[in-house]
Amino acid sequence: MLALSRKHGESIMIGSDIEITILEVKGDQVKVGIAAPKTVPVYRKEIYKEIQDANREAVNNLDVESLKKLL
Repeated sequence: MLALSRKHGESIMIGSDIEITILEVKGDQVKVGIAAPKTVPVYRKEIYKEIQDANREAVNNLDVESLKKLL
């Protein structure tokens, strides 16, 4: 993991097309802005984890025989 220090208004570039900017610092909270192409999904980690869990559950509950009948 790369750890960087940034101040209000400063940015970090990821590749040539993703920019992370520190918008505000209040106590122990930091507000960040993310500029990325629309083709790059950006999620909070807890939401990303929920999506991954839901996808795993959907695959585990897959009824292969019903899908074969449809095809």
